[in-house]
Amino acid sequence: METFVSVVESGSFSAAARLLDVGQPAVSKAIAQLEDRLGVRLLLRSTRGLTPTEAGQAYYEHARRAILQADEADFAAKGAASRLAGRLRVSAAVTFARLHIVPRLPVFLEANPELSIDIILDDENVDLLERGVDVALRMGALNDSTMTARKLGTSPRKVVGTPAYFEKAGTPLTPADLSMHQAVIYEQGGGGSAWSFARGAAETSVVVSGRVRVTAAEGVRAAVLAGMGLAVVSEWMLAPELASGEVVSVLDDWGLPGVDLWALFPTGRMASAKARAFVAFVEETLAGVDSHVG
Repeated sequence: METFVSVVESGSFSAAARLLDVGQPAVSKAIAQLEDRLGVRLLLRSTRGLTPTEAGQAYYEHARRAILQADEADFAAKGAASRLAGRLRVSAAVTFARLHIVPRLPVFLEANPELSIDIILDDENVDLLERGVDVALRMGALNDSTMTARKLGTSPRKVVGTPAYFEKAGTPLTPADLSMHQAVIYEQGGGGSAWSFARGAAETSVVVSGRVRVTAAEGVRAAVLAGMGLAVVSEWMLAPELASGEVVSVLDDWGLPGVDLWALFPTGRMASAKARAFVAFVEETLAGVDSHVG
């Protein structure tokens, strides 16, 4: 069962063999024996590698859950003497992970020397079951109410640009002034060209325009830092530059809706001890980031 799960998640017999530290023939033999015992074909070979059949996908989802529950049983039995071990698969947005998670990973890995981590970086939402993800870190509103979710924090959003850009284009004093500026427009969920502001009981919206539209947060960062315009971003996205003054915020007396960070767990699967420990690590990291920006 563990061999089959490794083959599905790694995409090949050879990769699974490396993960399991066994020979490739042993992996092939184990899968053949499993298919013989079940009487169904579990894997198909294609030009893209190995893919599970419909039966194989169903078996994978149940098998992975069973393995997880067995690990949890071992962990509970060992109690305080137990240590996190094995592989943890995490999905996260590229920029957030690059700035705030990956640089801190040595601390987490040093505290858990028997644990390995696969990090799937993608600004778009990946299918957690299909990719074998244990926990996903997602920004903004949640569209899938079937997921098990836990809110980890909220980041304020700011209108930001470089001092050089504002020196050249002027500093907006009201949201309406933004219509006269070049905006870097983020086209993923929660972005777009309509920006809504609030100050006390007053609310207003403005539709901005710009010559640069991007589909990834890394592009927003790069465009803003290059002085190509202003943008609405979470403090998390440009935390180092806001702290150093490389970028500055404007219209600070107007509020924008914040950006929530969620930990999502696959449907029907309880959070593993590994996933829970990782989420606690992220919360500690965010506390440090928020205090640094503040």
